[in-house]
Amino acid sequence: MKLRLKGNSLRLRLTQSEVARLGDGGRVEEIVRFGTDETQILVYELVVEPEGETLTASFQNNRITVKLPHDLARELIKTARVGVSGEQFLENETGVLSLLIEKDFACLDGDSGEDQSDAFPNPNIKC
Repeated sequence: MKLRLKGNSLRLRLTQSEVARLGDGGRVEEIVRFGTDETQILVYELVVEPEGETLTASFQNNRITVKLPHDLARELIKTARVGVSGEQFLENETGVLSLLIEKDFACLDGDSGEDQSDAFPNPNIKC
């Protein structure tokens, strides 16, 4: 799972196996280690929320948790839908956090320098 942060926006991109894991267990998690100390980690996770109605995110104790409503998760997992998005209004009317969860497609140029074997086939590649 790839995490992209820019300003007040957060995007998660999921490979085929991560979408399958989300469907099987309702959760996908990644850990980034910045040192050997257990306090020097960043955990980010995507969790299916059975009772949820909107896409939400929180940050506590070095953990970013994005909650995906069950109905949207089912669409992402079972259909050709590419992604889901939403906005979370921040407390005290300080703005919004834009959220996007999407399937990770293989790069068109094929030269990204990363393993793309588990990426979704790019629909713009003509075979």
